[in-house]
Amino acid sequence: MPISSSIVEPILKVNHIFNNISTALKLHIIMALPKSDMAIVWLDIWDVQSSSKAKSFINRCFNV
Repeated sequence: MPISSSIVEPILKVNHIFNNISTALKLHIIMALPKSDMAIVWLDIWDVQSSSKAKSFINRCFNV
């Protein structure tokens, strides 16, 4: 079954790291390699206050 944003979004919402984080756009999901079972999820974070939430995610990787 291909991974989709409808599968990933609920997982992010229950993870404490993503508390009070809103995405600005739909998640962008790409396969790491054509025959791999691993995917990369790109997300745009909505952070209008001080950007402190977004800054904590820059250049970080999370395993889900």
